[in-house]
Amino acid sequence: MSPDAATKPSGSTSWSAVLGNWLNTFLMLDTLLVFLSFAWLVVAVIGDRSGIPLGWNLWQSLWQPLFTPAIGILMAGALVSGILSWAQRKLAEYRERT
Repeated sequence: MSPDAATKPSGSTSWSAVLGNWLNTFLMLDTLLVFLSFAWLVVAVIGDRSGIPLGWNLWQSLWQPLFTPAIGILMAGALVSGILSWAQRKLAEYRERT
């Protein structure tokens, strides 16, 4: 729970807290996609080297349209999440001083 949500009545969270929660959920799902794609890569490479077709060609065809953007979104989202967290903390500090 964010600091803003803890001080407000139930049902009235700030837009930044809601945005942060959605962003964190999306990033969690994107992280899962990236980890699963890495696991698939390992299995596919081992299969390819062993002569067993385990999706290496499919993985390669999905690299550009799926996995590269997922990694980029994960990096950008981590930055945005950090900036939102910092901004929320600074806003809470400002509100405490005034």
